[in-house]
Amino acid sequence: MSAPATAAARHVDRVDAVLPTIRRNAREVDLTAAFPVENLTVLRESGLLGLLIPARYGGLGGDLADLVRIAGDLAAECLSTAMIWAMHCQQVDVLVRHASQPLCERLLPRIAAGEVYLASVTTEAGKGGHLLSATAPLTHRGDELLIERMAPIVTGGEHADGFLITMRTSPDATPNEVSLVYADRDQLTLSSRGVWDPLGMRGTHSLAFNITGSVAADQVLGEPGGFRAITVESMVPAGHLGWAACWLGAARAAFAGLLKTLRSPGRSASIDLGSPLVAERLARIRLDLEAVSAYLQATLTEITAARRAGVSVGDNVTQVHVNSLKILAAELTFQAVDRMVQLGGLGLAYRRDSPLPLERVFRDLRSASLNYANDRLLVSNGALCLMDTAVNLLR
Repeated sequence: MSAPATAAARHVDRVDAVLPTIRRNAREVDLTAAFPVENLTVLRESGLLGLLIPARYGGLGGDLADLVRIAGDLAAECLSTAMIWAMHCQQVDVLVRHASQPLCERLLPRIAAGEVYLASVTTEAGKGGHLLSATAPLTHRGDELLIERMAPIVTGGEHADGFLITMRTSPDATPNEVSLVYADRDQLTLSSRGVWDPLGMRGTHSLAFNITGSVAADQVLGEPGGFRAITVESMVPAGHLGWAACWLGAARAAFAGLLKTLRSPGRSASIDLGSPLVAERLARIRLDLEAVSAYLQATLTEITAARRAGVSVGDNVTQVHVNSLKILAAELTFQAVDRMVQLGGLGLAYRRDSPLPLERVFRDLRSASLNYANDRLLVSNGALCLMDTAVNLLR
């Protein structure tokens, strides 16, 4: 067996080991809107928090293809847990590719050992969700950089061991001069605000936080003010690939469960499998999932090839493709589950006590178009289209 195949087999064993716990806790996590602490514990113990960390730092040495595959497997059991893990991996990719060598030496082995779960702090009141701007400035105090900001949404913030935080580069910098800073939890004072009781994705426990603290200068990732480069080369590609894989994994598992129920001897007689209407609805659900899967794999191939060649993925064409993946996956996976609910009806699909978790997956996937709003990405893609008059479609 080749080295890549052996590594992939090890990843499968690790995933198989955590799935029973995640499956068992999924319903309770949703009902209570509680962060899946036990699920995170088994992910720590499995080594999967270090999936994308190179082996020389004690990690699994995985790649984006591993991220996509495992995210889908986790999401089949609990979409909240899968997104928590995928967003952590997104931050790991950023660190591996953009952190200073001293920070890598200090931090990456701890992540690989399961000691550090990462949260992202990019939201800020008053900036309208614009990722590439910041209001609160970094200030210098001797050799330290001071952090003082508020974030309306921090997924898993009460349980994170480390944070990647966007800050305006200095008090004199413009809002578009943004730096990304890593901070250990013990370098910060965090105060959560409000409660988390949303429609779906209830286990992500995405509270508001007031954050203050100080870090060393080598905890700025990339160049000061260089957050845009980090975003286009790492944060957005890894994020959109991971999110799309999660949404597809949840929708695919829901469809598999529905099909199994429809083919069971004890199925409801109200759904006539010989009906052309039922066949048409099943075909359209499958079509939605096939489209997302194909676009996800094509985007993964494009990003992976660029990284292997050492080529930037910040060009206009690739950015259109990466943004389109997020938009397409968010819209079509929710549409697919909406069709499943329509087909399953009140008894099989709409009720919370149904043996199929369609109602939960429906609520969870409603968030997909809001998790960095599709509207904002469509506006961005529209502007980028004007710069690609050759219309270089994804292949």
